[in-house]
Amino acid sequence: MALRTPSSRLSKSLTTSLPRGCSAVALRLPIPSTWHHHISTRSLATVSPAPPVTQSSTSRLGPTAMVFMNMGGPSTLPEVGPFLSRLFADADLIPLGRLQSYLGPLISRRRTPKIQGQYAAIGGGSPIRKWSEHQAAEMCAILDARHPESAPHKPYLAFRYADPLTEEMYTKLLEDGFGKQGRAVAFTQYPQYSCSTTGSSLNELWKWRMRLEGKEPENGGVQWSVIDRWGTHPGLVEAFAQNIEAQLATYPEEERKNVVLIFSAHSLPMSVVNRGDTYPSEVAATVAAVLSRLQHRNPSRLSWQSQVGPSAWLGAQTSDTVTAYVKKGHKNQILIPIAFTSDHIETLFELDQEVIHEARELGGHGVKRAESLNGSRVFIEALADVAGAHLKEGKACSSRQMGMRCQGCKSERCLEQKRFFVNTMRRGGDGDEVVVR
Repeated sequence: MALRTPSSRLSKSLTTSLPRGCSAVALRLPIPSTWHHHISTRSLATVSPAPPVTQSSTSRLGPTAMVFMNMGGPSTLPEVGPFLSRLFADADLIPLGRLQSYLGPLISRRRTPKIQGQYAAIGGGSPIRKWSEHQAAEMCAILDARHPESAPHKPYLAFRYADPLTEEMYTKLLEDGFGKQGRAVAFTQYPQYSCSTTGSSLNELWKWRMRLEGKEPENGGVQWSVIDRWGTHPGLVEAFAQNIEAQLATYPEEERKNVVLIFSAHSLPMSVVNRGDTYPSEVAATVAAVLSRLQHRNPSRLSWQSQVGPSAWLGAQTSDTVTAYVKKGHKNQILIPIAFTSDHIETLFELDQEVIHEARELGGHGVKRAESLNGSRVFIEALADVAGAHLKEGKACSSRQMGMRCQGCKSERCLEQKRFFVNTMRRGGDGDEVVVR
């Protein structure tokens, strides 16, 4: 969310940043031949959500539940209060210690009017659910065509702080018959892993697994696997690159090579970074891959947005970066939301209505933003490519990183969650149990 606070207004009151979450037209630009082996460029008609499935389906490995995990966002103004209440209650995202249950509701009540105003300014709610439903349904249609052995692929959403919540998704899974050893893939929509985002969603998923199915479900339970990170996938890189190139094309040809590319990602408190969270390095890896695809034709910087409160956060801040370069004479800049898969309050309000507005007041009339991924056909094909490869491999987790905790992690919940997910499907390797420490 757009909770950025200028340093001059910082106070010692307990505040924090809000997350990510969806508005632009799908770009259908030509895809370089070097990437044709990764995705198909054929056009698919928009599909309706798949009907409920049961384990009586006839495909060899199907049906398969494809669960998109994300923070979510309030779709209407009345949902803002409950959204903030859940968000400030999450110690993975906002650690408030023993006073969490008291301070969380207090802070959320105080923040609600201001945040409602921000959502009103972008149309009355977050578009993240709309875009997530579209992306998931389109991806599943592609998977049905490419991987009939695991079809039908049924899309589900599991939002951390907004409807549909993880609990709602899990209940629906069981109603649809997946509790009888049905296969489900937890597909994070944060391309770069962080304990505060993907980690929090997996903790919540593990919690409801234990509550609704127990440690040893009578019927075998839902058979989970996890796509935990995919920040350098060629399709994701291509989708970002095409949106950047489309915005570069709006500048006069003689000015394009001097346009500064400002990659912006949500910041983290330095206490989380110093604990060993891999998010900063994974975001940097995505940026490096995109710049390589663009052949390093433009100067660039990576910055971090949405810092709030008096504590130290990962910097430099996006707002400070943009205004500093405008003052140095770089009037043409493109902001690229590099860690988000759709528009949300931080792109539509913080970047569009705050950062760009401030830059133009200083004379930076060439400061613009690249479109978010939203309905990009290249991006949706990339989702299908990531998911299809995971289904084919049959492994519990998409990366070996899931078996490691942060150097400074002391969370028993994180430990138990990782032990569960990395060993939930002992297939695709030697079958040995992965030890998580």
